[in-house]
Amino acid sequence: MKTKKLLLIVAMLLGIGNLSILDFQVSIGEAFAQPTKRRTTTSNAASQRGQQAEQKVDRASLMFPTSEDMPEDVVWRRDIYRQLDLMADKNAPLYYPVEPNGRQVNLFTYLFRLFLSKRIPVYTYKLDGNESFAEKDRVTDVKEILDRYYIYYEENDGKFTVADNDIPSAQVKRYYVKESSYFDQRTGTYKAKVTALCPVLLEDDGFGDAGAVTPKPLFWIKYDDVAPYLTRLPIMVSNLNNVTNTTADDFFTMNRYDGKIYKTANMQGRVLINEPDTAKLAKEQKRIEQQLVDFEKNIWHQQEKADSVATDSVEAEPEKTKASTRRQTAVTSTTKTAARATSRRSAVTSNTKTAKEKKTKSGGSSAPSFSVRRQRR
Repeated sequence: MKTKKLLLIVAMLLGIGNLSILDFQVSIGEAFAQPTKRRTTTSNAASQRGQQAEQKVDRASLMFPTSEDMPEDVVWRRDIYRQLDLMADKNAPLYYPVEPNGRQVNLFTYLFRLFLSKRIPVYTYKLDGNESFAEKDRVTDVKEILDRYYIYYEENDGKFTVADNDIPSAQVKRYYVKESSYFDQRTGTYKAKVTALCPVLLEDDGFGDAGAVTPKPLFWIKYDDVAPYLTRLPIMVSNLNNVTNTTADDFFTMNRYDGKIYKTANMQGRVLINEPDTAKLAKEQKRIEQQLVDFEKNIWHQQEKADSVATDSVEAEPEKTKASTRRQTAVTSTTKTAARATSRRSAVTSNTKTAKEKKTKSGGSSAPSFSVRRQRR
């Protein structure tokens, strides 16, 4: 009873008025609670810490500088698709080691881990072979890819885990690479840049034919999405020097791979590998390679005569230039003829003078000659 009276007296002193004990306790709790403004500040600070953490994650993916993007407003560009055979010596750094060896892994194992952890987006490989990086073509169902290619996995709370020996890195012996050669008019440079990658799984067709395999392209990867991670993938590019001082990004940026052209971007949508004649296919591939070389040379006028690429924009030698060349040739010929005639006249004049001098010395009519004889004693 004394406690209630004491509380009422305190309430009156604080100016709260006629309140019940429960209301008074709530008021006392609010008085000792954290101010509203301070609570808002604390919430903002937590939000800022979260944003800083996200920014750190984004910066971590860009730990090393990558190649610059290809401008959209270039004046010339040629898109070609190459087929990389990983059994070739130049492409072997992308295939070995087949199974992870400590920190060393091959390219597909590295890409597959990034795909499982959803750190890079991958896109569906369409039947026409053309890549599309639209959101509707993005692969969002990881389980569907694993089931389609019979890859063993474990699922735990929506996360998929695949053992290293279950990753089919040994069967991925081929890559499709989209390469864009372009001329940047702003910097005056000619470059060749890889813009997309597609790992291809080679599977035995099951009919017992030796060497008969069925290629199964898995998915397209935009190179700019995976480039920051490739800068952290060391590879060994030499059998003589076993130091892994080169990265996978350097390998693609410096165009150290070797691949045959199987398709080009053209209006007709033609594909070279559909050509049944092997000799004709090889000839066409060589012609396209030469076109790229010729264009790079013609940029700096290193050739006197236009090649196959330049015939679209450079006309043949003008008639005026040909006529001028003919006139110059005619003038040169006339000058040489006159010089020869002058030389002959000079020779005749010289011979005439010599003959006159001889005649004068031999007693001609020009001056009498006298002979003096000594008399004998």
